[in-house]
Amino acid sequence: MIDSIRLQNFRSYKDDSFEFEPGVNIVVGPNASGKTNLLEAVLVLARGNSWRVRDAELIQLKKIWARLDGNFSGQIRTAKVDARSGAAIKSFVIDDKPYRRLNLERTVATVFFEPNHLQLMIRGPEARRDYFDELLERSQPAFKSLVAGYRRTLAQRNALLKKGHAQAKPQLFAWNIRLSELGSQIAQARQNLVDTANKQLSRDYGRIAGQRTKVGLKYDCQFPVGNYASLMVSKLESSTGLDFERGFTGSGPHREDFIFTLGGRPVGATASRGETRSLLLALKIYELGLIEKARGAKPVFLLDDVFSELDGQRRRALVDNLKDYQTIITTTDAEAVLEYFATGAHNLISLARA
Repeated sequence: MIDSIRLQNFRSYKDDSFEFEPGVNIVVGPNASGKTNLLEAVLVLARGNSWRVRDAELIQLKKIWARLDGNFSGQIRTAKVDARSGAAIKSFVIDDKPYRRLNLERTVATVFFEPNHLQLMIRGPEARRDYFDELLERSQPAFKSLVAGYRRTLAQRNALLKKGHAQAKPQLFAWNIRLSELGSQIAQARQNLVDTANKQLSRDYGRIAGQRTKVGLKYDCQFPVGNYASLMVSKLESSTGLDFERGFTGSGPHREDFIFTLGGRPVGATASRGETRSLLLALKIYELGLIEKARGAKPVFLLDDVFSELDGQRRRALVDNLKDYQTIITTTDAEAVLEYFATGAHNLISLARA
């Protein structure tokens, strides 16, 4: 839980402070008033980075440093970005102990939802791989290093492919073995995540959409997970010539996808915008529970202008799932949000700048 935050030279904020309550906090203001920047500041303190810009762009225009200070249930956290040496250098202090970066154990559990996430269902496979892999990184301590190892090995193999067949062929087999071993572990973790998600997505979707529809999430992998490594090695060996021709590795987790279906039909091809919204809400509710279980703490739920994307039924369904979490909601219309909280919002933060 976050109790307070101070922003100095951060994005649109020169020096501003905000306090939050344990329940629902509504941040209201016109467009370009800094609502999204405030959520971004919370995420930088909690997770260690921004979802939309590089570190240098966190510093306010014409300034050379930015600083964030936050109180998270008594834990004092500071994030600094300093560009006085030319390059932007980011650092953290947690309860007086300095860190250059935040590993999983040093982050604060959060779930973030913004309208652009609706594109997850219809964009290419890279967006879906990134989403689910990032979710695994935030719920499984070893997954980030696993993916990093896979990417390093993949880069080594691709570099060999560019050297030419005669020079690289004798070295490829060892890299094929290592890449397949790591790829198998990634595929297994992804499949396990899909299996747990499928246990509740249909139920949550039904509550949100008001109708019973079978929701499916499939990990569209190239090889059966049970013997992924051996089959991937065989494929890498048999497609060596093709890989040399194109100069990159054509098989493995980096080429796979996740497919959502509603009533047995692919979401990207057939779902309406309302159905897509309901499915994404169901996915975010699953994410809340997954992160809470993995971290042993309730996540802070951050929602950027989401109410404008939802109709009345979906707003009510979302509110029903906010009751047990500290939530920060941004909006341009406070009344459109307040009417869904029968007992009133815990906290209303008004941003007047245009």
